[in-house]
Order: sequence, then structure tokens, then C-alpha cells
Amino acid sequence: MSKVKYYYDSDTLSYRKIERKKRRTAKYISLFLLASALFAFLFVFIASQYIESPREKGLKHELQNAQLQLELLNKKMDETETVLASIAERDNNIYRLYFEANPIPDEQRKAGFGGINRYKNLEGFDNSKLIIESNKRIDQLQKQIVVQSKSLDEITKLAEEKEKLLTAIPAIQPVKNEDLTRMASGYGMRTDPFTKVRKMHWGMDFTAARGTPIYATGDGVVERADNGAAGYGNHVRIDHGYGYVSLYAHLYKYNVRKNQKVKRGDIIGFVGSTGRSEAPHLHYEIFKDDQRINPINFYYGSLSAEEFNTLLERASLENQSLD
Repeated sequence: MSKVKYYYDSDTLSYRKIERKKRRTAKYISLFLLASALFAFLFVFIASQYIESPREKGLKHELQNAQLQLELLNKKMDETETVLASIAERDNNIYRLYFEANPIPDEQRKAGFGGINRYKNLEGFDNSKLIIESNKRIDQLQKQIVVQSKSLDEITKLAEEKEKLLTAIPAIQPVKNEDLTRMASGYGMRTDPFTKVRKMHWGMDFTAARGTPIYATGDGVVERADNGAAGYGNHVRIDHGYGYVSLYAHLYKYNVRKNQKVKRGDIIGFVGSTGRSEAPHLHYEIFKDDQRINPINFYYGSLSAEEFNTLLERASLENQSLD
């Protein structure tokens, strides 16, 4: 019950009850409600600035987690770039150099992407710069990996070709050392056994007993196995590919036929003295791109350093050839 208030009326010399006007009461109530509403608004506003709602807390946590993940991703990209740079250096300075392939320039490995803005859809966000830079790095890394992958595919093919080349090159002595009587004559100016005139001897003569096995000096295909070339008698020619051809002359008999594939070390025939020959021996020649070259440089696959030096010394003597 509200407290009743009185005032003293000097005219009537008595106390009168104070009557509150309804309009004033309504005004007070309105002012109170307005003040309450204003206070409530200020409270909510201030609270919204300094007090986070559960949803805001959740969103903030998700944002912090996303930023952390982007930072970790960038660290991983730093590591990947370091590893990729190391692979690229070895690729250019070891692998491609060994297989005689041109190095891939950095401009090609690290080239960007021209044309339209690829990252327009990532603009306009609070962390757009970080997101765009991360995406650019990922795209550049992917491109570098593609370039490196293609390079390694090329190196693999070159390695296969190199392996084929190494097995194809005539690289062993066509007659084993233990089967030799002697190394009769080398490549160079020699005395002809029939005319006694000095002339160019285009191969090497290996003296051995009739019937001694003769070995293919590299992988290849038999180009000829006949006696149709003047002076050579029964002879075999092997096409090794890559411009290399080996010739074996004065054979007693063949062990191969034309178009037959042979491997290094296969027996292709036997020592004889057919054609223009003074005694049983093998006359051996090597052609590179249709030009005769000195066979002395192609025995690294079967001779030790000491054996090669001995052979080199004997081959250099300007003696009489046997054909």
C-alpha cells in the first residue's frame, strides 16, 4: 500500500491529503520505462562489445584454427620448396649433365601463371591476402612438381638409352687373352706381308690357332656373314646401333647368320686364314658413323689396366701385318 502524504493548508488552517494527478503518474511511468529501455540497450551494446556469445566464441576459435592451419601449411610448403630445389639442382647438375641433356632453366621451373586473375573469388575476406598467397604457392609448387616429373621421365628414357648404348658399344677384346698366340699388329701404318710396302692397316690382328672362338664385342644385329668383300675372306659385320659397326675377318667358319641378334660375348665364328691372309688370325675393325677408328680404345670391358697397357705397347709397334 502506497504511503499517503499530506500538506498544511494555511487558508483553512488544516492538513490536506496530497492527491497525485494521473497524468503526472503516467509521465513518471513513461520516463521510468524509457530510462529502463535505454539502460537495457546500453547494457546489451556494451556487453556485445566486451562479452562474447557462445556462437562468437565458436567462430573465433574456428578462425584461429584456420589461421594456425594456414601457418602450418606455409611451413610445410617451405620444406617442400627446399626439397624440390635440392632435387632440381641434382637434376640439372648431375642427372641431366650425365645423360648429356640440357639443364632446365629456373625461369621455366618457377614460371608463374599469366592471363586472368585466378584468385578473384578469394578476394574480399578478412584473410584474403594470406589465403591468396597460400594458393599461389600451392599452384607454383604443383607446376614445379609437374616440370620435375617430366624431367625425371626424360631422364629415365635417357638412362634406358644409355644402358642400351653401353651394352651396344664394342667394349671387349674379340679373342680372349688366354687364346692368343700374340697380338700381331695394331692400327696404323704397317708393312704389307705380300707387297712389303708400308700402308695403312685399318684394324688390329690377333694371332690365334685355327678354330679359336671369336666373340661379339657388343650387342647388335649381324649385318653380314659372308665372303663377298675383297680381301676379308669369311667375315662378319655386326651393326651395334648408335653409329657403331664391328668387323671380324679371315674366319674359318661362321657361328651366326645375317639379321641374327647377338649379345656381347656370344661366339660369332672361329679364327681362320681365309681371304688375303698370311696365317691364322683375326683381323678386327670398328666403324663409327662409317669411319674406321682405332679399336684399341674399346677394350675397357675385358682388360685390366696392366693388360691394356701391354696391349697398347704391342699394338703401337710398326711391324708387319698379317693381311
